[in-house]
Formats: sequence, C-alpha cells, structure tokens
Amino acid sequence: MSTRIFLYERANLERIDWPDSVDGRYARAYLEPLVREGTDRYIRNVRTTMLLMRIDDLILPITVNDGEYDNCYVCSPYTHYIRYAKRELELLNRPVMEKSLSALLDVLGYFMKRSHLNRVVHINNWLLSTNLYPPLSGEQAKAVLNAVREAFPEHAIVFRSLCPSLHAEMIADLRAEGCKLVPSRQIYLYRSNDPTFGNAKARWLLKRDYELLSDNGYEFVSAGDITDDDISRIVELYAMLYLDKYSYDNPQFNEEFIRLAKRSGALTLYGLRKNGRLDAVMGYFSRTGVMTTPLFGYDTTLPQSVGLYRMLSACLMRQARETGHLLHESAGAAQFKRNRGAIAEIEYSAVFDRHLPLGRRWCWSLLERLLNGIGVPLMRKLKL
Repeated sequence: MSTRIFLYERANLERIDWPDSVDGRYARAYLEPLVREGTDRYIRNVRTTMLLMRIDDLILPITVNDGEYDNCYVCSPYTHYIRYAKRELELLNRPVMEKSLSALLDVLGYFMKRSHLNRVVHINNWLLSTNLYPPLSGEQAKAVLNAVREAFPEHAIVFRSLCPSLHAEMIADLRAEGCKLVPSRQIYLYRSNDPTFGNAKARWLLKRDYELLSDNGYEFVSAGDITDDDISRIVELYAMLYLDKYSYDNPQFNEEFIRLAKRSGALTLYGLRKNGRLDAVMGYFSRTGVMTTPLFGYDTTLPQSVGLYRMLSACLMRQARETGHLLHESAGAAQFKRNRGAIAEIEYSAVFDRHLPLGRRWCWSLLERLLNGIGVPLMRKLKL
C-alpha cells in the first residue's frame, strides 16, 4: 500500500481528516489552535508558519521560516547554533577559550545569515525543547522528505531531536536519503523502564531528594489540583528558570499557552505547593514509551537549600518509573543528572539540503564538520 500524504494550512484546515486515535486527538487539541491563531499568540518569541501534514494515520506539525533571526531556537538554526551557543560558552569557565570561540561564532553567524541559514522547514516541530517522534517507518520518512522538498524547493529540511539510541533506524534511513547529521546538544536519558538501571548511590540520592518534600512541608499536586488561578504563577516559575536564569531564546510560554496545554492535555501538569502557594511546576508529555518535560520551573528567589529543583526532579523521575517510560531529560544540569543515573547522549538534527545551490549548502556542511570534529568531543570531555 502506497504512503498517502496531505498538507494543510490555515486556509484549508477544515478539510483535514483527523485520525481517530489517541495521537490524532492529542494533535488536534494542541495543534489546531496554533495553526488557526498563530504561534506567537501562545509562545511570544516563536514566529513561524505552521502547517499540518497527514501521512497515513499520523499527524506531523511542519514549520516554515524564511529568516526571523531573532526567533526562538525551536524554529531558528541561527539562534540555536550562534546566539544560544554564545550563552552556553559561559559554562566553560575558561575566559580565554570563551572569548576566542565567541569571536568565531560572530564570524560564522555573519556568513550564515548571508547564506540564508534560517530559510528552513522543520518536520515534526511541536515548538518545544524536545520533539518526540511517532513510529515513522523508513518509507514514510522518505515520503515526508520528498513531499516537503517538492512543496518548499528553496528551503533546507530539518528533523530535530534525533538521538542514536531512540532513533537509530530513522537516522539510518535519513542518512541513506542524503541527510547531513548535525549535532545539536548533549542530552540525558533516564531509563526508568529498566529495573536494573542506576547504581546504589543514584537510588540513594533520589530517595533523599524525594524526602525533602516532607522535610520542607511541600505537597506534590497533580493536574486535577492545579487550577486556572495557578496559570499566571506557572508562567512566572517557568520564566524564573528557563528565561531569567538560562536564556530568553528558550520558548517564552505565556498564559494562553499554559491554558491551552492544561485544557487540551498537551502537557500533564504537576507542581509543588506549600501553604497554598505553588513554588515549582513541571509539565510533561509522552509518546511511544518516551516522556519529556518541556515545562519546568521553580521559585529561584527561595534559598537553594530548600531544594526545589531536587524535589521536582525526584518527582519527575518517580512519575517516569510509575508509567514505565524512558525519561528524556533534555540538556543542562549535567552533573546532577549523571549523579542520579542518567546517561549522556548526543542529539542531532538531520538536514537535507541536496536540492539547494552550493552557496546555501556550505553552512550546513561546515556545521556538520565543526560540531562533529570539535563540538562533540568538547561536550563529552567537559561533560556539558
């Protein structure tokens, strides 16, 4: 049976035949408002054109960009590889190396703008830090690639959030079609679905972290206990961590997004409450046995000794164990995650640009060589 592909935009969205499945209903509840009303109504710094692709019984969100160099990294390779990378240099704690690499990134950034690096289509882009994939077959992945290339002949085509242990077959299929494999970051996987995973020290640390809840008088509250009155506080807690502490190039979720995520079930929300006030929050979603947490935040004005990050992380890992899911912990807090049993892995973007002129392809080729030759060894050596 041949693969069937249909592409929908805002103008013809009423014609889409939504799959009558768990994934189909999830996609409709979350993606339809983003297509109809625009992504920046929900995520302030995401400016993109979102389309929906139906391939057989799957729905994939497609984002199309032509520039937007101040965009969030979920749609902007320039932001990810230049602007965000410059912020990450601070983690090296090596001023001379930081200054040299920052200057190199400035030069690269200039030429990458000239080569239109951000003229790009992202496949399966849920506008979150980590995209989880449905079970795409090799034939389907090839069909998606060909359909997008035909529809957008002047754009590079990118599949974000691929890592070898979770997407080995898909990576091999995309490489066979001519995709470059460009490293993006070092992520951490917690195999809670493996009863033998983690050593005694890791289990002891997790137990100690979880006991901090009762020691500090916090209650772990589920989605049913989080009300609309908490929405503004959730936005504030996320911003304290991901925006104020890390980078404003992270997705800037607003109250409309949290309201959508809560109403649609796009994210399962949990939090830590004390004396009626929400001091920490997380929101996760899962697909094909993998879960990840694009929404995570806590009150950074409270003393670090309270241990909000430790408590919230312990609750997240417990949720993963109870559901039997592998937990994709994204990047950051590397040593903390390693100490509790997570395993590091390099995440990649598969980039197809063979249909573009040489003046457009060189930047992706350079990124592939530089990051595989220098970036990955550096991330592994410094355990970032």
